[in-house]
Amino acid sequence: MTASSALAPIPYVSNIRSSGLTIYDPIEIGDPKLWIPSPDLERLLDGGLRALSLAGLPIRSRSKVAKEHVCRVLGYPIPGSFRKSQPRFPGQIFDTYVQKSNNLQIWNEELSPTRRYVLIRLSSDDVVTRVKVVTGDTLAEMDTTGTLTQKYQARCIPGAANAELVASEDTALLRPFVAVEIDLQHVATPISYPTAGALLPIGTLYARLAVLIDSTFIDSGHDQERNRGAGLHRMVCSALGYASYQDDGQFPDLRHQLLEVKLQTSPTIDLGLVLPSSTEPLDVPHIAGRQVRHCEVRYAIFYAHTDGELVTLTHLFLTTGEAFFTRFSQFQGRVLNKKLQIPLPGDFFDRNAEGFPD
Repeated sequence: MTASSALAPIPYVSNIRSSGLTIYDPIEIGDPKLWIPSPDLERLLDGGLRALSLAGLPIRSRSKVAKEHVCRVLGYPIPGSFRKSQPRFPGQIFDTYVQKSNNLQIWNEELSPTRRYVLIRLSSDDVVTRVKVVTGDTLAEMDTTGTLTQKYQARCIPGAANAELVASEDTALLRPFVAVEIDLQHVATPISYPTAGALLPIGTLYARLAVLIDSTFIDSGHDQERNRGAGLHRMVCSALGYASYQDDGQFPDLRHQLLEVKLQTSPTIDLGLVLPSSTEPLDVPHIAGRQVRHCEVRYAIFYAHTDGELVTLTHLFLTTGEAFFTRFSQFQGRVLNKKLQIPLPGDFFDRNAEGFPD
């Protein structure tokens, strides 16, 4: 199953067009008919903007024309003029950036952790070759310049037990939607949207993931964190019963189970710009009419050691975002409010649904 086929074929564009909404009219995050989740937003814009030529246009005009085409692709009427709102597309909470280089520049505002950033890649002759959609929190992970200074962090100190179920139950909101008997091999992929009756309870996740303790995988090196994390993610997908491994770089890693996976070879847990305990809405469709929040996400934190060749998993902690700080102590971080320059990885626009170059 491909990444695109894992996503629900909801007719967002026709729904928006018939609604009469403008890009400035608010939509509740997760609205099943009108809110476009990030994976679908990327799929629509990448398919609709590829091969668009912006040749011969001044930079300001190029940005305006790109935004006009974004409106057309998503079914919105084109405004007579684009307001200087933050973000520029408030209804779907995203900004657009036309990029001829991998140096992303964000002026006069902080990175917003939950805002979407639509990055439109141009070729040397000003033709759109790829569109990627990421959240501010994902961009923060790419910053290697120190521009963002501190992000949220927590400390992980293993105890006597090599496996800890920090939260014995899921959040009250999620509990009605879990089911013990689910054949994940046939119902979905790891990056499908979560649905009622297809979420394993946190206790079942714990039982299936605890068997990975003492497992090993090849260490790709500390400078290859993406590859190192992929080794663990593959093992997690297999342990939970999925037929395949998929990772599209969106949060949380296994969207279908609302599960974020972290690999720790040191005590400091990097949390990015969003606290696990946040009650802000999560960018997934409503589950049975209920809006999912960040604190509903389950966190599987694997502690490990490496000899430079093999990574060995030594401890597992499983918790809800809501209960995260009952076990892990938080360090407070901050973000600088100034011009941000974030060098995107060289293969950023070439990554496939697993997060790696095609």
